[in-house]
Parts: sequence; C-alpha cells; structure tokens
Amino acid sequence: MRVKLSSFLATAALLVAASAAACSSTKNEAVAPVAGPDGDAGADATVDPASYPVVTIGAEMQRTGDPAKGYRALVNEPYVPCGIPLTAYSQVYPTVAAKDVIPGREGKNANLAYNFTSMTTKDGVDLVTSNCLTCHAGRINGKLVVGLGAADSDFTNDAASQIQTTGFVGALLTDPKERAEWTKWKERVDTVAPYSVLSTRGPNPADGFTAVLFAHHDPKTMAWSSTPLMAVPPPADVPVDVPPWWRMKKKTSMFYVGAGRGDHARIMMTASILCTSSVDESRAIDAYFGDIRAWIASLDAPAYPFTIDHALADRGKPVFDATCSRCHGTYGAGAQYPNRLISTEEIGTDPILASGTAEFAGPFVDWFKNSFFGDVARLEPQKGYVAPPLDGIWATAPYLHNGSVPTLAALLDSTKRPKYWTRSFVDTDYDQVGVGWNFTTLDHGKDAETVDKTKRALYDTTRLGYANAGHTFGDALSDDDRAAVIEYLKTL
Repeated sequence: MRVKLSSFLATAALLVAASAAACSSTKNEAVAPVAGPDGDAGADATVDPASYPVVTIGAEMQRTGDPAKGYRALVNEPYVPCGIPLTAYSQVYPTVAAKDVIPGREGKNANLAYNFTSMTTKDGVDLVTSNCLTCHAGRINGKLVVGLGAADSDFTNDAASQIQTTGFVGALLTDPKERAEWTKWKERVDTVAPYSVLSTRGPNPADGFTAVLFAHHDPKTMAWSSTPLMAVPPPADVPVDVPPWWRMKKKTSMFYVGAGRGDHARIMMTASILCTSSVDESRAIDAYFGDIRAWIASLDAPAYPFTIDHALADRGKPVFDATCSRCHGTYGAGAQYPNRLISTEEIGTDPILASGTAEFAGPFVDWFKNSFFGDVARLEPQKGYVAPPLDGIWATAPYLHNGSVPTLAALLDSTKRPKYWTRSFVDTDYDQVGVGWNFTTLDHGKDAETVDKTKRALYDTTRLGYANAGHTFGDALSDDDRAAVIEYLKTL
C-alpha cells in the first residue's frame, strides 16, 4: 500500500512539470525535420550550421516579485488545492525521513516530505496535496537539489493500477467531509491516469495530460466538467526530460519548444488546474506566483562536486566558443545567451514533441488563449527546440529533450550513443569521465525483454518519441578537443 500511494501521489503532481519545464521559443520560422537513414530525424552533416536561419526569442516584460516570499510560497502554499485527507496519509506515512526534509517549511508542512503540502479546506478538512517539487527537485551525488528536474521518476504503472490505488485511499476514510474531498481528488486524477503513463522510467508525461485537464475545464469560468468539453486525442507515449529551473534566469520563453510566452508566472501556475474550479480560485493562487517566478529566476546552478582538470578545461573553452556558443551562449566575463530556437531540420533530434503534440496541439493552444491564463500569457509552440543555457549541465543527465543520451561524452560523439540502455537510478552512480549516468548497453529492445523491472527501465531509442538522433555537432571534434570541451562544461 505504501508504494502504491506514493506512486499515485507522484502521478497527481505531474502537472507541475508542465508548468516550469524551461526550454525556450519565438516566431514561426522553424522548418520540418528530415529523415535519417533509419527513418529517425537527423541533421544533415553536409550542411553548414551557419547556413540555417537565426531565430532568436526576444525578452518580454515579467512581473516583479520577492524571491524570499517566493520560496516560502513554493514550499508552503497549497497551489494544487485538492488531495488526500491527512488522516489517510498519516496511516501510510506516520513520520518523514530526514532525507526528505527541506528548510523553510511551516506548520504541518514541517512534518511532510518536501514534495507534499498541507492545506485545510473551508469545511475544516486537513489535506495533503502535491507541489512543484515532485518533479522539480532531483537527487544527485547523495543530495536533494531543489530546482533540478527529477530524473528517476517512474510513470510506467498503467492507468488501471493507478485508478485502483485511488480506491485504496478511500478505504481508509469514514468521515463524510473527508470522503467528499477524496472523491473530488479521485475524479480528477482518474481522469488523467491514462495520459500519465510512459513505457520507460525516467522521463515525464506532464505535457500529455495537461491537455486533458484543459478539456475538462470551461476556459471562461474555469469550472470543472466531469466530461470533456472538447475532443481529446488518445493517450500517447511522449517522453520529456524535466529541465532544471535555474535555466529560467536566462531564458525568455518556457518549454522545450519555446511555447511559453508572455507572463511566465501565469504559465507556471497552470499547475493548479488539476484542482481549481473557478477564476477566483485561480486568481488567488496567481497573486503569489510572481514571487515564485522571482525565486526560480534567482536560482544558480550547483557547482560540479568532483575534481576538475582546470588546465584541460582552459583548453576546452576556445573549442567550445568556436563550436557550441552560437546556440548555447558564452560563459564567464562578458557572458551572453542568445535564446535561439533551432529548427528540427538543423538540430535533427526526435521531432515528435515539436510536431504539435499534447497541450501544444492547436485546439489546446486556443483553449489557453481564451482562458484566464491567456489574459497575460500565450502558448506559441514552434517546430523546433530552444538550445538551453548550459549552466550546471553536469547535473542534468540524461541529455536531449527526451532524456535519450546518458552522458555528455555520448552527446558529443553520436557513435557512442547506446541504442538500448538502462541505468541503476541510484543517484551516486555517476560517470565522472563521461559526465552523466553510468549505464549498461543491451543487445535488445523492450519487445524482447522478459523481466518486467528491466523492461520498464530499458530506454529503447527505436521507439517513437525516444530517438537519440541529431545534435551531431560534436562529431567533428578530435578526441582531445572533445575531452577538453567536456572538462570545460564541468566548470559551468
């Protein structure tokens, strides 16, 4: 029961990943992907990257906010305002583990794990709800880092198992008011359950079920509807690697496809839509999200915790500047970040996310425009991906938007990328040479794997949405130059 409840509480919080997944956007100047020799999207290595159009994303005015107030709100306010009654939660989790405690928690929150928040309803029912840190706090090298995307999440449980788990929670409740709150929570998480399933452990499905929640809300009143108010596409297995929050210090848009434009705070608080049912309720949450955005924008990347060969890193900087800075910017004195959108044709990475899937499909973009969120924010998805700033890149493995490449060494040499691979999901199992996760290469894909646990952890790059093609810009480097660039990246 403990494992099942924990798993489903994580599922209920998935929407938060969609709110702050930070990877930029701009005008509709991107072009369609090209097919590689095996049918995967892949950049044409014979084309000079400088020949592609330069598309940059201009900055827009953002709300001012107080970062200190923002952190307090982030870890204490119930911005996903429905959940499990505390009486049920406490039967499964009577105490909180020391490794799950973070500073700044107040009241009942001090006795909850970092990714859960307490609230009291107007009827006096104490609830435990999800918060942003379910997806936006990750463990690496034995430490919990707030703002690092969680790379070890497991969303491979099927919808039927998830729905069964919500029923188990109800069996722990007898009070009518508590059961009414549980019923509200259960209906909503059961609605998104089919859309919160991936075939592989590690990536996140939040973009997929955000669209479903749009469909179940009236855009003008934000009232919840038990039946969808617009057509919803069938569930799709589209993986997204949760990006780190500290990128938002430099980015001018949100999401890998550059869709989040206008007021970033309003887009971030879209996380609340799992549970909100009125514009007034949404406005009350929005009132402090300017502060939360300010705290996120103040974050610095964590420093590389292991030994760095600084002489080698110094040799890598000019190679990086000549090879990588056009898209990823420069670092140190006079640093600049260009906020460039790279077309799927130029980058050559898996194009599925940039093809108008999930919440980025036309009808859901229109829903957003016509809703409370669209008053000051916009969804403008592009047919390409924003090249992210690389601060703290050492901590953000696996790489590419779908988490298909386990190390920087493999990212910068496409011949070293495993077709089928798995990893331990132990946060200390880190490759200091390749920079990323230690991994095991397999000789078969998911369809041939008979052990269920291994199958769920097996990353199969032949599957739709999971390709590891593209971003071949490092292939032309010599082994020495590539090693120097990797060492330099440790310093960012």
